[in-house]
Order: sequence, then structure tokens, then C-alpha cells
Amino acid sequence: MENPSEWGGGRGKRVVVIGGGVAGSLIAKSLQFDADLTLIDPKDYFEIPWASLRAMVEPSFAERSVIHHKDYLANGRLIVSKVTNITNKEVLTADGRQVAYDYLVVATGHYDPLPINRTDRLEEYQSENEKIKAADSILIVGGGPVGVELAAEIAVDFPEKKVTLVHNGSRLLEFIGPKAADKTLEWLKSRNVEVKLMQSVDLSDNTSDGNKTYFTSSGETIKADCHFLCTGKPPASEWLRETYLKDRMDNLGRLKVDENLRVKGHRNIFAVGDITDIKELKQGYSAQKHAVVAAKNLKLLMSGGKESKLATYEPKSPKIIVSLGRQDAVAQFSFTTIIGLVPGMIKSKDLFVGKTRKKMGLPPK
Repeated sequence: MENPSEWGGGRGKRVVVIGGGVAGSLIAKSLQFDADLTLIDPKDYFEIPWASLRAMVEPSFAERSVIHHKDYLANGRLIVSKVTNITNKEVLTADGRQVAYDYLVVATGHYDPLPINRTDRLEEYQSENEKIKAADSILIVGGGPVGVELAAEIAVDFPEKKVTLVHNGSRLLEFIGPKAADKTLEWLKSRNVEVKLMQSVDLSDNTSDGNKTYFTSSGETIKADCHFLCTGKPPASEWLRETYLKDRMDNLGRLKVDENLRVKGHRNIFAVGDITDIKELKQGYSAQKHAVVAAKNLKLLMSGGKESKLATYEPKSPKIIVSLGRQDAVAQFSFTTIIGLVPGMIKSKDLFVGKTRKKMGLPPK
């Protein structure tokens, strides 16, 4: 067991946050001066998830959206490692540490194997960008927000490239209304993106004369120099099946939480973000809201406040803004759907990166 006195400070309750995504990092930042805080993440940075596609067409954008944990974590300890087990008192990491906790937050998000350090992540964007630049034709598989935003970013920045988007659903962006989906389809077509619906693609590579050929489920062939797979990712929860929390998972591998964002049946363990079973769209925006509620509740419990005073999280009907390149976006609010410059001004120009940096106490630029 590590000796807390070695860490200096040692004041307050021991809070361990597992996962440094958009929710975990915000909780760590919020609690660093109120607790003896440890953030455990397999990488040394966090990334603003909704900025990653812009970073593929403009790698310098990632300089602001990929943020070292140590830039905002002035008073907590960072352990860069995977977590292998959780018991009722401690967290075990792949590099052999046992970290004791009074309160635990699980914020591991979706499974997405990324480089461990920020420099390698920035280089990855650089090479994705070179792949896009070198290609005359690009295949994008998946017509959810990621596929649509990537197709739009490429169509706007590289209008001369042939972009084909293949989606197995009957319309794009199935999680939003048909009206928004139709408007998005029109927008993409007007930028010469070819959209094929109700089809899947075999991504095994059939190269002839340097040209790659892909076959769709309805027997069509698509020639493209490269492809990007933009389909959903599973929750990062496989590892939880062997832990103290294994009985608290639903059949999709998500942790069951109560209205205060505590894992059901545990008074000192919280879960936030995509790993929770909350019935709502898994969006970074909601994950940040979870982080605010959970941080408030942890502060209350650590200072001996009454459980009856705990803040509750209520899922709201989502505000959805899918950006279409640098100027436009499609937005669905609970009362209307709009496409074009207005929602574009809200999101597309800076993709909320300045705003998120400010939340983390960093200069927006």
C-alpha cells in the first residue's frame, strides 16, 4: 500500500477518479483542492472529443483540443496506467500500484485505444491528415454524427476529393429527427458527397493497380484510396466484469446509477459519462453535466453534509448540434430543427474548444 504521507498534502478524503475523459478530467479539476485526489488514466492527456474530426483536416487544431492532464491538475496526483481491478477499498493498476480510496468515480467512457502520450496523439492527427491529403477518393463508413462531421470537414476543406459515405441505416443521424437527417443529406449532396444508405461495406482490402476496391452488401463496388471507419464504440467496461462492481452492470456493460450518479447500492462510488446506464444520448455535453453534479455531491459528502441534500441529475431532451464543416451545422432543439450558419456560429467555428478550455481553467487560445 502506498503511504499517503509521501504525497504531501494528505489532507481530506481520498478520492480516486478512473478515466480522464471529458467527465473524469472535469471532476478531477473540480475536486483537486477539496480532496486528496488521484486521477488514473491510460494516457497523459485528455481530448475534447467533439474536436477530433476537425483535427484530422487541420492538425494544428489539436494543439488546443488535446490537453495534458498536468496542465489543469495542479494539486492532484496523476497515474498513467490502466486499472485492472477495484475492491471495496482500493484500485489496482496495471503498473502494480494499489491506491486506496474513500470515494471512487468511474469515468472510463467508450473503448478507444489511443496513444499514451500527447505527442504521439498529435502525430497521429498529422498522419491522418497526410492520408486525407494524399487521397483523391475517400470512403467513410458510418452515418452517425462522427461519419457525417468527418465527411463534411473533408468536403469543405478539400472540395476536389471524391467522398463516399456508406451507412447501414435508412437515414443519416438516426438519433435525431427525420427532418434534420434529410437536411443533412441535402447539404452533403450539395457538396458532392455521395451517400449510400441501407448498405454495409466489406473493409477487407482488394487492391489492384494501387486502387482499393470495396464491396457493399448490395453488390456495388466503391473505389477509394483510403477509408475511415466511423461506427459506434462499445463502453470501456469489459474489465469491470471481474471487479467488486460486476453485479452493478446492465446487459450492455454499463454501470447502473441512481439519480445522484452513485452506483446503485454503493454510497461512496460514483459513475459518470458514457459508462452509465442513464437513458440519454451519450454526448460529451451530457458527460460534463454529470461531472458537475457528481463533483457537487462529492464535496457535500466529504464535508459531512446530509444525504438528503444531494444534487440529482435529470436527463433532458438533448440539444444536438452536428457541425457541417467550418461554417454550417444542423441543430435540433426540442422545438425546432435548423441548418446553416446560425447553428454553425454556435458550434462549427471553434467547436466549443475555447469554452471547454475555459471550464478547465486554461486560456481559450
